[in-house]
Amino acid sequence: MLNKLSQPVRSRTAKWLGAAAVAALIAGGAVESGLVVPNPAHAELRSMSQPVQAAPSFAEVIDRVKPAVVSVKVKVQTVADRGDEDSQQFSMPDFPPGSPMDRLFRQFRDGQQPGARQKPRQFGQALGSGFFISADGYVVTNNHVVENGSDVQITMDDGKVLDAKVIGTDPKTDLALLKVQGGGNDFPYVRLAPQKARIGDWVLAVGNPFGLGGTVTAGIVSAQHRDIGQGPYDDFIQIDAPVNKGNSGGPTFNLAGEVVGVNTAIFSPSGGSVGIAFAIPASTVDQVVTSLKDGGSVTRGFIGVQMQPVTKEIAEAIGLKEPKGALVAEALKDSPAAKAGVRTGDTIIAVNGEPIGEAKDLSRKVAQVAPGKTLSLTLYREGKERTVTVEVGTQPKGT
Repeated sequence: MLNKLSQPVRSRTAKWLGAAAVAALIAGGAVESGLVVPNPAHAELRSMSQPVQAAPSFAEVIDRVKPAVVSVKVKVQTVADRGDEDSQQFSMPDFPPGSPMDRLFRQFRDGQQPGARQKPRQFGQALGSGFFISADGYVVTNNHVVENGSDVQITMDDGKVLDAKVIGTDPKTDLALLKVQGGGNDFPYVRLAPQKARIGDWVLAVGNPFGLGGTVTAGIVSAQHRDIGQGPYDDFIQIDAPVNKGNSGGPTFNLAGEVVGVNTAIFSPSGGSVGIAFAIPASTVDQVVTSLKDGGSVTRGFIGVQMQPVTKEIAEAIGLKEPKGALVAEALKDSPAAKAGVRTGDTIIAVNGEPIGEAKDLSRKVAQVAPGKTLSLTLYREGKERTVTVEVGTQPKGT
């Protein structure tokens, strides 16, 4: 009897399980290996019920570094040239230069009374940013913030105002070094980053945009090695943190609180931030500031070659597989390069084993070598590579 009863029971059980499976298919959508696959909508609801991860905060970094960032105010004296507007309508008579009539007409054109010795002068104010790099009061800023300035003051994050002296400037990299006058030897300061920032790294810009001191903005490193036509040693970091007028000379920090760059320029058709700013790399800042601190000026290496870019056509003509390096247009007579055997027509493709992509790379690398030290140049000449050793000289002033 038990055997006979067991058969109908199994049949009914199987039918019930089959109905349950159909229900599972309707509710859940599928069945795999006897297991019901979760409904995606249910999974979404469960994920929404989990705590949302908070966005990263930069507050701790800013708490550490902000006291070291200062606002820079410079008194600038300019000559008021009231004749500029009038000169478009005022034509100078043709008198002999330096004659009494020539001087008289020039005085009237420039808005001066006869006998006046100079044009009237006006005073303005330049605003920028900076930061302490040592406890004894040395401050880094941009050259264009302090050039043509007479009196320099810095305002600390706590509102304290101190006079500062310009120790030295370097127009070629747009850097300047200041020294606070008085105030002790316990200023808050920050360090320069030993490693260069990578594209995609978070960065924080702190400064004095439009006179609004203590302003913090955030972004990422968006490009490296930008040449924006500012000078012979352009090698800027491009960032997308909002930077505006007044941020000049201020620091860009990494998340470790180290300075990776000094903000110096923006790309802006309107004059305001459009998300493209340029900072001088910390490696350049370190070299220039050390020279300014030691001697008040920057001494750069010099090998004495005039260069031109290697175009695709030139590369094909001389047998290079790709356009690279710096073509020597002339090796100056008695220069370090000429003494080492560098000739006109050589292509310098590496310095100390590091490849040279373009002519400006060579300028930057040589400039960073202290005079008196040696470096090796890899030359491409007549289809072959050769290496020469050059004793670096001192770059002449004005070059």
